[in-house]
Amino acid sequence: MTGPTAHHPSWQRARSLARDAAGHPLPGVPRTLADALGHALAEPLTALTDLPSFATSAMDGWAVSGPGPWQLGERGVLAGQQPEPLAAGTAVPIATGAPLPPGASAVLRREHGEVERSTSLLHLTAPGPLPDGHDVRPRGQECRGGEPLLSAGTTVTPAVLGLAAASGYDRLVVHRRPGVEVLVLGDELLESGVPRGGRVRDALGPLLPSWLRSLGAEVTGTRRVADRLQELREAVDRSPADVVITTGSTAAGPVDFLHETLRLLGARLVVDSVSVRPGHPMLLAQLPAAPDGRARRLVGLPGNPLAAVAGTVTLAAPLLRALGGHAGPGTRGAVTVEALPGHPRDTRLLPVRDVGTGVAPLPYDGPAMLRGLALADALAAVPPGGAAAGEAVELLPLPTG
Repeated sequence: MTGPTAHHPSWQRARSLARDAAGHPLPGVPRTLADALGHALAEPLTALTDLPSFATSAMDGWAVSGPGPWQLGERGVLAGQQPEPLAAGTAVPIATGAPLPPGASAVLRREHGEVERSTSLLHLTAPGPLPDGHDVRPRGQECRGGEPLLSAGTTVTPAVLGLAAASGYDRLVVHRRPGVEVLVLGDELLESGVPRGGRVRDALGPLLPSWLRSLGAEVTGTRRVADRLQELREAVDRSPADVVITTGSTAAGPVDFLHETLRLLGARLVVDSVSVRPGHPMLLAQLPAAPDGRARRLVGLPGNPLAAVAGTVTLAAPLLRALGGHAGPGTRGAVTVEALPGHPRDTRLLPVRDVGTGVAPLPYDGPAMLRGLALADALAAVPPGGAAAGEAVELLPLPTG
């Protein structure tokens, strides 16, 4: 392995190194609105028109011109129609969202007006005069054409798609998702059934892909790799992914071949273990470039499930989001409602639940356990020695998906 390595950095420093290891985000590509969902904007979203692009009615009722009473016309205005001009002292029925007729001064909502059938006069029944512009959505109320709406790096959510469509977009330029391949290591792992014969079920193969997708990754595959150096070396070397994520083999056990694999491939270790528990043997490496010149990285997660989750939020999350051009996510603070147990020397990443007034620890928080994590809202970064009740701690968001 070549180049300097950050050995045992803090979890904050490890996250920063992971973001830096991404370099520039992956290139921008045009996508249809439906295909852009979940990507990050590679360009600012700018309004293509005024919104609304014409004055519209905010209510069902009547478009009126001048002070009342008004002579009511028979032909109303529906959404999507082009209305005729409105003369002073007249009114026409109008639907919510319909264009305001030229000459109209306001909209009288249906519950505030009454039509005198014998004369077809519309009278105001609410107290006071009807002010100009009442219940009218003026042109450009939300934005003007050319106005910046969202910055580059914004994640495309359903609401962003709606705004883009309303602004006239059919396609968006978004950053390409980083391709990820998950290599599940460990001859002791079973793919089905209950644990038996000294072997255990693989929990990370089912757990990781959806979490990685929620972090902006395009998971190209998940496959098992035997505990053999040559097989692991070939799997890593031949992977076409932008990011290879391995589970297990990060420590120094008799069949832990990941460090040797990286050395043989000439990889550069960026992070080699982090001062956190669980998950301290996690690692991040820069792999040799792909044949087409693309940069490649590897995140090595410990094999214990909760330790692997700690590695995911510490190294994989900031790396993948930076590659995908997403802003954040950062951490947030919270107050403990009861004491959180810590590790004597390292930061402890502890599953916690938000109880409204703060966060509380959950049981079953060992490195190989998932029961506490299944109920958790976040991982609390508990300083060495623990955190007392009422103390502020940082929370790392858990991937969703």
